[in-house]
This record gives sequence, C-alpha cells and structure tokens, in this order.
Amino acid sequence: MVRQRALRLNCRQDLSEKQTMVSSWRVQQAAQNIRAGAVIAYPTEAVWGLGCDPWDEEAVYRLLAIKSRPVEKGLILIADNIRQFDFLFEDFPELWLDRMASTWPGPNTWLVPHQNLLPEWITGIHETVALRVTDHPTVRELCALVGPLISTSANPAGRPAARSRLRVEQYFRGQIDGVLGGSLGGRRNPSVIRDIATGQVMRAG
Repeated sequence: MVRQRALRLNCRQDLSEKQTMVSSWRVQQAAQNIRAGAVIAYPTEAVWGLGCDPWDEEAVYRLLAIKSRPVEKGLILIADNIRQFDFLFEDFPELWLDRMASTWPGPNTWLVPHQNLLPEWITGIHETVALRVTDHPTVRELCALVGPLISTSANPAGRPAARSRLRVEQYFRGQIDGVLGGSLGGRRNPSVIRDIATGQVMRAG
C-alpha cells in the first residue's frame, strides 16, 4: 500500500481527463503504425523526436541506423503515466519513487537501474535507463495507446535537433515511416537528466 501511494504521490495525472480522452484519428493511426514496426517523428516539449516500439528490436535498430547513433549510448523511454514504468520499480526505495512522482509529468528525465529487465538495444552499455513521463498532450495520448515509447531527438548525429516539421522532413525524407503532426511544447531546452540514486543533475535543461 505504501508503494502504491508513492506511485500516486504528486503525479499530477488528471485521471478523469484520461478516462474521457478521445484519441484523434491521427494519433490512433500513429499508434497502429508503431505496433506494426514503424519509426515515426513526433513533437515533444522542446524539439521533434523519433520513436518506435521499444520491444521491437528491428524497429529500434532501424531508428538507430537512421540517426547514425551507436546502440551503446542507450535510449530514453517516455510514457504518459508513471504506472507504465511500474515493472521496473520492484524494490525501489520510496525516496526514488517520490523523486520521480514529484517531477512527472514534465521535462524531467531520471536515470534508474534497469535491473536487466530491458534489452540492450534500449540500455546500451549502461546499468541505468533514462525514463520520462511526458507532459506533451499529443505524445501522452500516443503513449496511452501504445505504452512506453522510444524517444530520441530528431536529428542525424552531429546535426541540430529538428524544431520544425520541415526540418524533420529535410533530415529524414524517405527514411522514416511517418510524421505525427502537432506543435512543440514551448520549451527551448531539452529535459533535465538526473540520477535517481543521488539526485545529481547529469544534464541541465
């Protein structure tokens, strides 16, 4: 019971909104494509992202190839709700759960031990995995349909992250399977990345 309360604490998840939310056709179509192995682009809080089903090994490796990103670096998982990550939180201290719940949904990414519960095409060479509960309404809607999603900035290695759909199309025309339209969330900087064990900021936002 204590763990369940901690998962709910300050989550700022409007459950009534989620229960009554009607998925738009475009988000439903994107979800269907992701389930079929698609790699898509979508708007996030600050920049455009690329994503796919994290459990689809072929899709993840294709995404990495499109970006020219080494698998060793690992990838971020995003969700619409902290409970979508619950399978990773077995035996986590209450302090860790409180740290995550108090900053989600929002532009805060936490590095947490994956305890070998995730494949190496997600974690890379690391003993931790990066998690975020997004507050972008379109992406939340998408994650509500498909579950956690791979999220990485929409740019080839060494190029600036795309801040417009036009730039996404210039970067990846003919390489990705679709673009989920929408607006960015208005932030200028990427999310803050912190270590769950220490609270240390690993990347400023």
